[in-house]
Amino acid sequence: MTTADPREALSQRLRDFFASRPNVREVRMFGGVSFMVDERMAVAAGRDGGLLVRTDPADYDDLLRRGAVPARMGSDRPMGRGWLTVPSQQVSDDAELAFWIQVGLDSGTVQG
Repeated sequence: MTTADPREALSQRLRDFFASRPNVREVRMFGGVSFMVDERMAVAAGRDGGLLVRTDPADYDDLLRRGAVPARMGSDRPMGRGWLTVPSQQVSDDAELAFWIQVGLDSGTVQG
């Protein structure tokens, strides 16, 4: 089924990605659909189809160079170096989406 809602389209792609992984649940937060892995948010599908990604702050600058942008709450409040947004056009490719999901999953192995 095709949907015109960018958040729902990305959410479905994330559901497909996580389908075989244990301990994953969806929670509505940050204006999107968040995917909790082992009770820790890894990624979220945003209203515009962009991907909110939890990241290791040490990798933040490198990930910005890869095309992510600083995540914001609302229009003016930065979320800090532990969060990035990947624009929807950048995650239209499945391999690129998988890369960013892995960034979110790997962030669960660091303290922060």
